[in-house]
Amino acid sequence: MAQQRTITRLATDIGGTFTDIVLERGEARFTTKVLTTPHAPEEAVVEGTRLVLKQAGIGFADLDIFVHGTTLATNAVIERKGAKTALIATDGFRDVIEIADEGRYDQYDIFIDKPRQLVPRQLRYTVPERIDVTGKVWIDLDEAAVAKVAKQLKAEKVEAVAVAFIHSYANDAHEQRVREILAKEAPGIAVTLSSEVCPEMREYERTSTAVANAYVQPLMAGYLGRLKARFAAEGYAKPIHLMTSGGSLATLETAARFPIRLVESGPAGGAILAAHVAAERGEAKVLSFDMGGTTAKICLIHDATPYKARTFEVDRQSRFMKGSGLPVRIPVIEMVEIGAGGGSIARVDSLKRITVGPDSAASVPGPACYGRGGALPTVTDADVALGKIEPARFAGGAITLYPEKAVAALDASVGQPLSLSTAMAAHGVAEIVDENMANAARVHSVERGVVVADHTMVAFGGAAPLHAARLAEKLGIARVVVPADAGVGSAVGFLRAPAAYELVHSKFMRLDRFDLKEANALLASMSAEATGLAKAAAGSRKLTETRTAFMRYAGQGHEIAVSLPNRALATKDLAAMRESFEAGYRQLFARHIPGAAIEILSWAVLVTTDTARPPVLPKPKKRAAPKPIGTRPVYDAKARKTVKVPMYDRLAMAPGASVEGPAIIVEAGTSTFVTASFDASIDAGLGLVLTARKAAPAKRSPSKGA
Repeated sequence: MAQQRTITRLATDIGGTFTDIVLERGEARFTTKVLTTPHAPEEAVVEGTRLVLKQAGIGFADLDIFVHGTTLATNAVIERKGAKTALIATDGFRDVIEIADEGRYDQYDIFIDKPRQLVPRQLRYTVPERIDVTGKVWIDLDEAAVAKVAKQLKAEKVEAVAVAFIHSYANDAHEQRVREILAKEAPGIAVTLSSEVCPEMREYERTSTAVANAYVQPLMAGYLGRLKARFAAEGYAKPIHLMTSGGSLATLETAARFPIRLVESGPAGGAILAAHVAAERGEAKVLSFDMGGTTAKICLIHDATPYKARTFEVDRQSRFMKGSGLPVRIPVIEMVEIGAGGGSIARVDSLKRITVGPDSAASVPGPACYGRGGALPTVTDADVALGKIEPARFAGGAITLYPEKAVAALDASVGQPLSLSTAMAAHGVAEIVDENMANAARVHSVERGVVVADHTMVAFGGAAPLHAARLAEKLGIARVVVPADAGVGSAVGFLRAPAAYELVHSKFMRLDRFDLKEANALLASMSAEATGLAKAAAGSRKLTETRTAFMRYAGQGHEIAVSLPNRALATKDLAAMRESFEAGYRQLFARHIPGAAIEILSWAVLVTTDTARPPVLPKPKKRAAPKPIGTRPVYDAKARKTVKVPMYDRLAMAPGASVEGPAIIVEAGTSTFVTASFDASIDAGLGLVLTARKAAPAKRSPSKGA
């Protein structure tokens, strides 16, 4: 009988500071972290891949699957480093992206800062045309006007253009014709049609999404092309899959066409990992905590499924304020992201307060302790100064740390302005960043109507295990899981993601005037398109389909998702759709409105590969605690002094082994700091589990009458 061939899978995640690489060959896993190369991100990917391939003793040609995630699209929007982009809109709608929804994210702040638009007003053009909500053409497209705009685009040396016409989701003929004319008159310009990237109602969100896609398309298409060429030159000839913001895999070609779907690809991989960890441990409620070098991400996961959303905001001017960023309407895993990573810069403001982030030292120049020219103190510098990081084992010994540079930076920027010792300055920085993350988690949980203390925290990323225990203390969380290879957690999550594609299309329809033929034709068309795109990434794996209608009472402003049968709709389904909608409405508002008219705004089709849940892990037998590999002097803020904390090698801890906090548990990609409030043990899945100690019951004094 022929021996089954070992499958080799590679995942790479480009972050603002580090590029994480994970190689799985059968049951064996090899990982590394290398500094991101901003000038040419593919260089770090290739360098890191060579390192893990060398560990495994194989070459590029031996790889079977390559999954890639990146924050390049997000960073390009935030840093305004995308293509020179123009917008072509319907006459009278030149300023849709500026007017937005006419709301103010902070109505009492007269100095409000709105996000700077990706397309300046002088590059917003309009042409005569008009289509109504039903798709009927009222004014034909003025093709001569489009040709004139094409000449202006060439004169302005525009690199990309977004086309967003009124009601093009109902009839895309005019947008398609504009692309044909531009291909003839201005062939070097990348074109994004709103009817393809976001065929939904709500003009502002659709236009904003199309503009953002156009803005990053040349950059991402160029990068993905170079990445493909570099890997081909190294001997890898198979497809490259990209992680999307919705937690699924897409082909490189689809990603190059719709790069806006990659804006949260790295964090989405982390949420997929956390969901897998939750399923393995039978955890019903999980708070995912991902802290890397540049940002921290927090996500709620219930029943091993991350919360999903249909809109995401890029470049928020106020990190907790909805509406302060540029809306992007795509399927996305819902999470809160703040500028609180290991590289986040600490300083003292004009009110003599310590502030941290949102700006980051990134990989160039990096934190002061890297010795690469960084002079400003960061969260990593504070962790080094507090003693939580063993310099000799940082990043597996691949990066040399200079603790004296961290001390000098903290003293100059924080300690001296506030007359604090180095230790207290470092403690202040750590407390501020931990409180920022705790506040983000509280806000997110309140918005979702859940109690954050009821959750188990899953912590991963290079910096999260250092801060997880203190964050859990602030949130009242009693259990923390740090999965194996937590330092490269998002990349590990990429290898757990399904190949999938989701389409959302607006088509207005009243339930009491339902057109079965039209609805079924739309769903069948969406199914065929989504299946084709998903199959390209899925290969021979079996696909399943999920259909959804977004419904509301007539005239209301927001919709509720209602599941549809995975087949052609029949008259008998209308009553079930009403019942499902009313049940969802009651769940949100405790009542429904009997007999009220219901309307459908949008339809969604998700085609995905099956992802079977892993079996729940058994409870390991208790083992003796391992011997410490040494001690670290760590500053104890409560005692106001430095104490010796035992240090353990995580790889030497077998399932069932446990240690008492305070302790430092080191591994190649990160270190876990266990505070005195927790004990730590290794579970059957090699996860490091921090369990809060139960407070001893207070002794009751006998009453006077006793």
